[in-house]
Amino acid sequence: MSREYKIVVLGAGGVGKSALTVQFTQGIFLNSYDPTIEDSYRKPITLDGQTCVLEILDTAGVEQFTAMRELYINNGQGFLLVYNMTDRSSLQELERVHDQILRIKDVANAPIVIVGNKADLSHARTVPFQEAKSAASRWGSSALYETSARTGQNVNDVFLDLVQQIQSRELEHDAVLKLENEQQQQVTRVRASSRTSERTEKHSHSFSISTLKHAKTASDGGRRISRRSSGKQPDAVTGVQTKKTKKSRGGVGCIIL
Repeated sequence: MSREYKIVVLGAGGVGKSALTVQFTQGIFLNSYDPTIEDSYRKPITLDGQTCVLEILDTAGVEQFTAMRELYINNGQGFLLVYNMTDRSSLQELERVHDQILRIKDVANAPIVIVGNKADLSHARTVPFQEAKSAASRWGSSALYETSARTGQNVNDVFLDLVQQIQSRELEHDAVLKLENEQQQQVTRVRASSRTSERTEKHSHSFSISTLKHAKTASDGGRRISRRSSGKQPDAVTGVQTKKTKKSRGGVGCIIL
């Protein structure tokens, strides 16, 4: 079964979000500008020998439908932040969008690619590449591309890079879950071993007490038997009990029967 990844395309109005998405999904260039409210596209791709499906949401400009944009961000797994290389304010607008993504997702960083579109209009450029790179670095994103929806320059690359970031994030998440599961199993084993040791120790202690009581009982019984038999001892030769004698006042001994 193919994996599905949800990608959200964000940026100011008129930067070419729809043109980029259509060029990637259909291989054609939209020469006219028609403000988008929301368009969804599906595109199967093969990456590292595995087939996956991209569900791409092309959104309205960041200045519109703020409540809906929060919903898109919450459901998205990766984000293309697009600015127009001929409009500096569109790059500045992305900082607010970037911060909003981190706030809504409640993370320190997220799968994000910064895209400077309209590279075919280099003669009208107002955003130097180094300026955009510095901005991306401040936002914690190392993925920055300059693209042209008209010529297709780097269009595929931005989507593939984003998918790889999403996959890497999933692997990290799975690794953390696996580690937590192993730690929990270890704790369970230690607790079970501790309970077994406690039961064994209690049994051994009870056995020792019982043994001591039994030994004491046997010892006491032996002493009682000894005391009872010590009054009159049979003669070793005749077997006749020895009688005590008492001297009379006259000095003659007499036998006391």
